[in-house]
Amino acid sequence: MEFFEIRQGIEHYCERLSQLGESLDLEEKKKKIEAYNQEIEKEGFWDDARHAQKIINECNHLKDLVASYESLDNTFESFSQTVEILKEDMDQDILELLEEEYNESIQTFEDFEIKVLLSHEYDHSSAILEIHPGAGGTESQDWAEMLYRMYSRYAASHGYKTTVLDYLPGEEAGIKSVSLLIEGDLAYGYLKAEKGVHRLVRISPFDSGGRRHTSFASVDVVPQFNNEIEIEINPNDLEIDTHRASGAGGQHINKTDSAVRIVHKPTGITATCQAGRSQHENREQAMLILKSRLYQLQIEEQEAKLAALKGEQKKIEWGSQIRSYVFQPYRMVKDLRTNYEVGNVQAVMDGDLDGFIFAYLKSQIE
Repeated sequence: MEFFEIRQGIEHYCERLSQLGESLDLEEKKKKIEAYNQEIEKEGFWDDARHAQKIINECNHLKDLVASYESLDNTFESFSQTVEILKEDMDQDILELLEEEYNESIQTFEDFEIKVLLSHEYDHSSAILEIHPGAGGTESQDWAEMLYRMYSRYAASHGYKTTVLDYLPGEEAGIKSVSLLIEGDLAYGYLKAEKGVHRLVRISPFDSGGRRHTSFASVDVVPQFNNEIEIEINPNDLEIDTHRASGAGGQHINKTDSAVRIVHKPTGITATCQAGRSQHENREQAMLILKSRLYQLQIEEQEAKLAALKGEQKKIEWGSQIRSYVFQPYRMVKDLRTNYEVGNVQAVMDGDLDGFIFAYLKSQIE
């Protein structure tokens, strides 16, 4: 790498780092850290263990963000000083050392950028992910099951725990719907990039004529909120019924009428759960899912109003098509929001989604 390339690169990353620092509002975060530390030192802090753990996690997260920024800021300031020295007196050994350290710091910067992009209030939450096939019967239902496998593989590769909350199998193959709880730090922060319509183009295994088919399936993702959310729900607005649970192969599924389905009549939002061992467990979990969706609806309405006030033209409809998976006549997966694409379709279907997710997150930097 030539000296001028290194110099331009350092200037480029210094500018990006400055922009990230402004978006972080570091002084405000330092004040929050100090307030959290004072709360942690108070007597009786651990009386409410859940609240205490939440405060500690948030405090540690803010400390990590601030420390990472300051470390990178010092590193690139040092690079800039070295560049000035080399401009006056070129030394090949120092230049080679600068190039090596600069290349190592680029990856550190990319990792920090992702941290900043995942610093939203709900990004560290677990995620509730739902898949629904589009029109097309067996073909689309099979595609929905393929996506279910893909996200299960993704979750496993990142150390997340996956629980099937509700599963409705297709009549011939595939699934009519599935709802998953994916538990782990940043599960929602990453998987929110997957929300939207996914399109498949392939030679259908269900078509005896070997014709090419296009199938669609929608993916919805919301953060899992806990009982700390204060949402008032009028019991008269709820329609609750129970039914027999169903699942692939019948494993870990209670075959009594323990599955619970709750419909919030004013919004039409539905929450179902069959993962628990009793009707009581499933009802409790379904209510948490319902609260999460109602809360997410409030957030989206607020964001839409804010966008309108700012005059933004970004479309935020849930049903927008986000990605195409082409199996024939060529093999490629392409994200239509970022134009990020890969030719290794099998790797993607085995859960290798990081490239798509990171490209989407980076595209959100204004």
